[in-house]
Order: sequence, then structure tokens, then C-alpha cells
Amino acid sequence: MRKYSYYIFLCGLWLLLIGALELRPVRWDMTDDKHYSLSRASKELLRATDEPIEVTVLLDGDLNAGFRRLKKATEETIEEMGVYGNLSLTLPSREGTELQDSLGLRPIVIHEREQNGKTAQTTVWPYALMEYKGKRAVVTLLKNTRGLSGEENLNASIEQLEFAFMEALHLLQQTETPRVAILEGHGEPDEAHTYDLMSALSKYYQVDRGQIDERPLRSKTKDRDEVAQRPVNVHILDGYKAIIVVNPQTAFSEQEKFVIDQYIMRGGTVLWAVNGVQFSEKVLQSEGFTPIVALDLGLTEMFFKYGVRVNPALVQDIQCLPIPVNVSTDPQQPNLQPMPWTYAPLLLTSQGSPITRNMGQVMSTFVSPLDAVGGEDGIEKRILLATSTASRVTATPGEVDLNDMNPDMSTFMYQYVPVAVSLEGSFASAYAHRMAPEGIESDEAIRKTSVKTRQVVIGSGSILLNETQKGQVLPMGYDRYSGMQFSNRDFVTNAILWLTDSEGLIGLREKSVVLRLLNDKRAHDKRAQIQTVSVVLPISILALIGGIVWIIRKRRYEKV
Repeated sequence: MRKYSYYIFLCGLWLLLIGALELRPVRWDMTDDKHYSLSRASKELLRATDEPIEVTVLLDGDLNAGFRRLKKATEETIEEMGVYGNLSLTLPSREGTELQDSLGLRPIVIHEREQNGKTAQTTVWPYALMEYKGKRAVVTLLKNTRGLSGEENLNASIEQLEFAFMEALHLLQQTETPRVAILEGHGEPDEAHTYDLMSALSKYYQVDRGQIDERPLRSKTKDRDEVAQRPVNVHILDGYKAIIVVNPQTAFSEQEKFVIDQYIMRGGTVLWAVNGVQFSEKVLQSEGFTPIVALDLGLTEMFFKYGVRVNPALVQDIQCLPIPVNVSTDPQQPNLQPMPWTYAPLLLTSQGSPITRNMGQVMSTFVSPLDAVGGEDGIEKRILLATSTASRVTATPGEVDLNDMNPDMSTFMYQYVPVAVSLEGSFASAYAHRMAPEGIESDEAIRKTSVKTRQVVIGSGSILLNETQKGQVLPMGYDRYSGMQFSNRDFVTNAILWLTDSEGLIGLREKSVVLRLLNDKRAHDKRAQIQTVSVVLPISILALIGGIVWIIRKRRYEKV
């Protein structure tokens, strides 16, 4: 009886264990790249939801192998999210595009060549719709980056699935829109040429713009001298998650620098898009050349304290944009031909930063090189953008000449010149051993060291600007001569998200999924052999095991 009681006890214990696992599943991710695991930030964000989340995946229909893999990865990501939050997955089965049309989504047409040589056309909707508390957010599942193959783009899309869903959920959970500010008052570009910048950021933030003169920031000031005489509140920028400095042309006052410095010391973040040289594009277009001289913005000492230097020079690169040049000798019959413009480099992006991971080239014009300084200051510095392997640096004073379209290639000896860096750590104040400037309204001591915070420094404001054509605003990174779209918009958006990322969500973009591709040529050449082995080998192994078992059993029972 004791023996049966022991077995009954073990069965009861096993049933209790199974019940506990049913109530709370235990999951082990045995993959090298942790493909099926969510980050701590994602889990916390999902656990913070107090109502159901409905996810509708629009990627459906007759998909090829690559998009079926993307769809499967999407469903697996949503399933994993459902372990930590109340999610329901919907795959629309009805025909038509009513939902897609109501959201203003555009399909992607895929052209594929079949084995018989014919071309097949498929329309896919690489989107998902997330709904929470009556609000909607569209998740783009496919990241289409110029310069990457179809398989690489699909793999990059799978890598970014967790970030895409968590970014959408973060926006849905926000009850108050954070604010960022674009500073003015130093000859910065007008609103027409920063319109796309504000449009890109408006998805995440309330974007203000104005001068450091009163609270809140205002966009216009009649008399700058009058403003300079007013006491400036040192806390004027405290309500902003980040401030953006875009292509200033005149020097910052001591009061403005002090306010920005102390804003950083209190944990504020800044995106600096400043040039080290001064030139005139109007003179260049009218005269064909323009002198370039060092641009003194009064920020050199501050940058040096923060760990970076903007050099008074311009980079040239063989990998560059073309511009139309009149090669005709007859003024009555112009002949415009595209010629490489080395002062408009196409910048390479780093795979070592979440800001630029899996991102294509970034368009720029008239860019200054950067140097990292203060190697023992404890500041983590990462290169975000750099030139190609064939670059050179033009120092000041000098000139830019439109006739210089065929430079000596042997002089392009520099490689990967950095033009944008990210800085993270505790920064030393530029006013640590100085008194506060006159005209500062403050009742507290100068902060000499910052809390841990972040900055991004770019050696050109052109990366953040958009062009206009016949009164229409063109997107950032769009080259109207070649018709190509570059990754400027994604770069700027990711940079601001990284600066203001207190939840750690932007770090999800560092997730890597190893791309394991088949050798298509080998698979095609040895197709029959591979199919034969795949079918015959498993059956042969099972038959061999069965035969061995049969022989063992026969010998055992023959002896009996």
C-alpha cells in the first residue's frame, strides 16, 4: 500500500507542477542572439499597461519566403509580448483595403522572377496597427534602406520589430507630450528650411522655437540689444527634454552659453549642428567661388570641456552628390551635365550606435571634421557619421571654386573622417572656475559637474535642413537633382530619441539577428541531391534504428 501511496504522491506533485506552469509559463531562449527574448525596458512597458492591447497585422496574402519569414517573426514577437502584457493578435481575413485606405497606408509592390523565367508581381502591406485605450498607432514592419539587398533589409526589419512595437506602445501610453526647443537668434535658417525637421519631431514632441530671452521661448524679437539687457533666468530651458542648435552664423553671448551649460549640468541634452567655417552660398552661385574663413561661435571652449572639437575646415569626398554644371560653350544653348561635387559628401553611418544602426547614407554639404579631445574625461564617445575611404580636408583660410570639378585624386588620402559624434557621461562645466556672467538671474551656485546626460555634435547644419522648390517643402535628405532620398530624417529622429530616451527603448535598435543565407547557386545546382538526401536519409536512419531494436529483441527472447 505504501508503494502505491508513493506513486500517487508523485502523480499529484506532477499535476501541481503542470498546473503552476499553465498559470505562469516558464520560457527559455536557447538562441545565440536571444531572438525570442524581450529586453527589460520592453517588459516594464508591457507590464505598465492596464487595458488590453489589440494588434492587427496587415502583412498577409500570397507572400514570398522572405515576407513569410517577416510575418512569422512579427507573430512570434507579438506572442512574446503577450506573456508580459494583455495583447490580442488579429489577422484580417476580409478582402479589400478598407482599413489600409482609412489609415492612408501605401502598399509595396514586389517584382520577382520565377523559375520558369516569368515575372510575378505581388502587393504587400508591411504594417501593423496597435490600439490601446481608444488610440491607434501604425507600426511599419519593413525597413527599406538604400544600399542593402532584399534579404538584408528583411533581416534588419526583423531586428527592429521589438523597437517598432515598443515605440508605438510608448507613444500610446503617453499622457503628456514632451517638449523640445530649436534655438534662434544667431542667424539660423528660417522655418521654411527647418519645416521637415519640426514635422519629423512633431510625432514625438511639442516643438518650440525661439531665443533664450524670456520664458517660454518666443520666436521673434524686435530688438536684440534690448533683450541682452534683460536678466536671463538660468532655468529658462528646464522644461525641455532637449534643445537643438541648427547652423548658427553669429556668436553666442556669455549669458546664452551659461544658460546652456547649466542646463546640461542639470541633465539637459543638446543636439549641436554647427559648422566650423563661414562661407556664402549666394556668392558661390553668382560668382562661381566663395572664400571660406573660420567661424567663431564662441563655443570652442565649451566643446573642448565636453570632449569634442569642431575644426575650422571642410571635408571633401570622392563619394559625393552630383550637381548640374553647364558644359556648353554657347551661352544661348546651355548643356547641363551632372558632375561630382566633392563638398557634398555622402556620409557613412556607424553600426556601433543605436542611432545609426542599419541606416543608409546621409546627405550633406559643406561639412566640418570633428576631433575627440580629453581621452581621460570619462565621456563615452561614439562616431555616428564619417566620410569614405577617399577624403581630404580643406583648411581655412581658403576658397571653394565651382570650376574645381576634377581635383587631383591622389590628394584624397584621408579615411573615415568623423563628422558627427555622440557623447554620454558626466560633463565638466565650462564655468566651473568662473563667475556667472552679468545679466543672469539665479539664486543657486554654479554646478561644476553634470549628472549623467547626453549630447550629439554634428559638423554641419545641412544634414537637418530641407530645400524648397516652387514654394513646396522637400523632405530632409532628398536630392532634387538625382531624385534620391537619403537617411537624414531617420538619423535626426533617432538622434533626438536617443538624447531623450529615459526608458532605454532606443537601445532596442542594437538588437542583432544573425543573417544565415542559403547559397542560391549551390542549392539550385544540387537541388536533386539535396532533396534525395533530405527524404532518404531520415527514413534510412529510422529503418536502421528499427532493425537494431528488432535484432536485440530477437536475441533476448530467443535465449528465454
